Amino acid sequence: MADRLVVIGGDAAGMTAATNARRGRPDLEIVVLEKGTYVSYSACGIPYLVSGSVGALEDLIVRTPQDLRDAFRIDVRTRHEVVGIDLDTRRLEVRAVDQERTLHLGFDLLHIATGSRPMRPDLPGIDGPGIYGVQTLDDARALLDAVEAGRCRAVTVVGAGYIGLEMAEAFVLRGAKVTLVDSNAQPMGTLDPDMGVHVGHAIRRFDIDLRLGTRVQGFEPGRVLTASGPVDADLVVLGLGVAPNSAIGLDAGLEAGAKGAIKVDHRQRTSREGIYSAGDCADTIHQVSGQRVLVALGTVANKTGRVAGVNLGGGYASFPGVLGTAVTRVCDIEIARTGLSMAQADAAGIEYEVGSVEATTRAGYYPGAKPLHAKVLAERGTGRLIGGQLVGADRSGKRIDTLATAITARMTATQLVDLDLAYAPAVSPLWDAFQLAARSTLS
Repeated sequence: MADRLVVIGGDAAGMTAATNARRGRPDLEIVVLEKGTYVSYSACGIPYLVSGSVGALEDLIVRTPQDLRDAFRIDVRTRHEVVGIDLDTRRLEVRAVDQERTLHLGFDLLHIATGSRPMRPDLPGIDGPGIYGVQTLDDARALLDAVEAGRCRAVTVVGAGYIGLEMAEAFVLRGAKVTLVDSNAQPMGTLDPDMGVHVGHAIRRFDIDLRLGTRVQGFEPGRVLTASGPVDADLVVLGLGVAPNSAIGLDAGLEAGAKGAIKVDHRQRTSREGIYSAGDCADTIHQVSGQRVLVALGTVANKTGRVAGVNLGGGYASFPGVLGTAVTRVCDIEIARTGLSMAQADAAGIEYEVGSVEATTRAGYYPGAKPLHAKVLAERGTGRLIGGQLVGADRSGKRIDTLATAITARMTATQLVDLDLAYAPAVSPLWDAFQLAARSTLS
């Protein structure tokens, strides 16, 4: 009898693993269990669906369950929630939601790709009507229904991270009056404060009522209660970040890693033989600090899912770790970061020099040149590049990839300055912003 691989979770890290395992082992029986309605979709596209930039929910779906059955012979079972794992007997307890029954399913190989769960603090009224998370396509469908019903004239977004900012922009584009509330002093907590302030200035230009240093105390119909007074809200979006949805694995006895995620090695193997994990529920290694970290990004989920799938399929693959490289666009600005922030470098015990510059997206004299703020961190003594951030106008964000490449190659600030990068007045200034920032760490 063929071995059975069961995959828990049907999105990026789950389906990528399942399809790669099939390529390696045509003989495997592969079953994917997904508690939601949809599989294999782009959760990162949800804010653009809500804004109307993406025309239909179906546009975010990469493959349907039937596509996966036909192309890969994968038995995809949606609305099936795994509620328990017995590692000794290698059996799963599964709740078939629509049938309202419980079944048991054995496995030879197991891949846990349960993703993350949105943070929902224990506040009065947080589970009331009109309060939405942004995690799955089911969440997106609920938000679209609210928009189509006209319940979004006044929208309050709680949390000014990536998702919060993107959702604030989405409802601005819908013509709503948007209030963005965050308890921190600056938006975008993954940025250093001096870079976050530029984000704050930019989003206020688009009539987003940004209320920083404001702690939410609870929710009532039609308003959000804060320490600074109530805020009107027909609709509330929670963008408070995520935590690893790892309980199903940890409760079964798998070893815990960073921030309560499942601990895995460079091949995505957990602490038990034949059991793998990838994506937002599994930890990884930071390439600069060497520390175990949790980075919940779609890029990481897809890459680690591929590594797990290759290994599950009998091949050999490894994951080198992360830099936390990320980019987003909010209104007319692009925000990007990679490597360590100042706070992360301090926590890792790495001393550094900082270089910050105000540059432009094109040659300063060329029509359409826009401001660009760039920052580089280099290790003191060695000059090794360890991090960088950027806040700038349209077409500036992808510059972060050059810096991420340089950090991965363990280049120094001097080597970055000397890189032979492209220049044309209509495309970029003579000196790239990150080269200027790196040069300023040397003085």
